[in-house]
Amino acid sequence: MGNGASSSNNGAPGHGGGESSHEIITGNGHDQGAILEASLMGHAEDDGLPNLAAAAVNSTSPFGDYFDFSIIDSTLREGEQFAMAHFDTAQKIKIAKALDQFGVEYIELTSPAASPQSRADCEAICKLGLKAKILCHIRCNMEDAKIAVETGVDGINMCIGTSSHLMSHSHGKDLAYIARTAASIIAYVKSQNIEIRFSGEDSFRSDFAEILKLYSLMDQLGANRVGIADTVGGATPLEVYEKIDALRQAIGCDIETHFHNDTGCAIANALVALEAGATHIDTTVLGIGERNGITPLGGLVAALLASGHEYVLEKYRVEKLADLDRLVGGIVQVEIPFNNFVVSA
Repeated sequence: MGNGASSSNNGAPGHGGGESSHEIITGNGHDQGAILEASLMGHAEDDGLPNLAAAAVNSTSPFGDYFDFSIIDSTLREGEQFAMAHFDTAQKIKIAKALDQFGVEYIELTSPAASPQSRADCEAICKLGLKAKILCHIRCNMEDAKIAVETGVDGINMCIGTSSHLMSHSHGKDLAYIARTAASIIAYVKSQNIEIRFSGEDSFRSDFAEILKLYSLMDQLGANRVGIADTVGGATPLEVYEKIDALRQAIGCDIETHFHNDTGCAIANALVALEAGATHIDTTVLGIGERNGITPLGGLVAALLASGHEYVLEKYRVEKLADLDRLVGGIVQVEIPFNNFVVSA
C-alpha cells in the first residue's frame, strides 16, 4: 500500500466549498434521500449552481497558481486498452516501480473484479510499499468495491456512464439510480478509510447542469474527488476551461480529469483544466490507451515545465522520463516518436 500525498478533499484554495434505496445518513447528519431530492430534482438555476456562460465571464486568470496538483498515471489501467499492451505481472511491477521512481502521486490499476489475474496483480503491486498511492478503477457496483477494498488499495476510482448515450445504450440506469448506488458505495469505502472518486464516464457529453448537481451531491456525501472525462476526445480547451471552472465553483472536493486525444487536444486540455481549478490529471506513458490514447505523461510534464520549471523539477524526477518511455515502448512494441516531447532537466 502506498503512502504518497493524499487527496485534500477541500478543493483549490479560494473556491467554493449498494444499490438499495434505503435511507443513508451522510457524515454531517443529513438524510441522503433528502439531499437526492434537493440535488437531482431541482433546476440548476434554482440550486444556486453556476451558469456556464457566467462562469466563463467571472472566472479567474487562466495563469494563476495551479501547481498544487497530482498526477494519476493510468498506464496500468487505461494503457491496458492499447492494442499492443498485454502486460504480465512482472512487467506491471517493473512499470509501477519506474512510475514511482519518477514521482507520480498515484498509480491506477485495472479493476480487480475484471479477472482473477487482475486481482492478483493488484494485490502484488499493493504489497510493493511504493510511495505512490495505488488506485483501482471499478464500476459503480458494490461487489466491485468490496473486492477492491480486499486487495489493499489506497483508493478507488468509481465510474459509470452519465451521458444520455451511455445511460440509454450501456447500463440503462437513470441519474437517480446512479446517485443512490454511488452514495452507498461512497459510505462503504469511506468506512474502510480508503479514498474514493466518483466519475461520470462521457461526462463532457452529459447534460452539464445535471453533472453539476450530481457532483455536488457526491461532494456532500464525502467523495474525495469527482472525475470529469472527455471519453470520446472531442472537448476543446475553451470548453474544458468553462466546465472545470463552473465545477470548481460548485464543489469543494478535488477534481480529477481524464482527456482522450482523438483531436490532439489532450495536453492542452489537461493544462487548462489545471488553470481552471482541477487538482488531478490522468496520464499514461507515451499516451497509450483506448483508440489513440490519453494525455501523455511526458507531454504534460513538458507543458508544465514551460510554466513552472523549478517547481516541476522539485516535484518529479524528469530525468527518468526517457527511461520510462523506452520501458513502456519496448513492452508494447512501439518506437519512441521522432517528435517526442522535449523535457530537459
